[in-house]
Amino acid sequence: MARSTGPVLAIGGITILNRTVFNGKSMDWRIPIATGIAAGLLALAEKAIGNGAVYIAYLALAAVVLSRVDPTVPSPAESALKWFEAR
Repeated sequence: MARSTGPVLAIGGITILNRTVFNGKSMDWRIPIATGIAAGLLALAEKAIGNGAVYIAYLALAAVVLSRVDPTVPSPAESALKWFEAR
């Protein structure tokens, strides 16, 4: 498995968890499909450019955790803070 695959799968998992568990929205099946495509493309890019693809994957992971992907859904960091504060 390529080294960029783990962060990309984490991006997909965090996005789904944020949408369905933290915010109670319905499952958007485009997310796992896009995650699989992104993991494959970054694995191919890793063969071509090496560590650059891994750095891009980790940068994308940090961006997804801190920013809103959907304007109607808070970022995963915001959602986690609200969810754990209520517990």
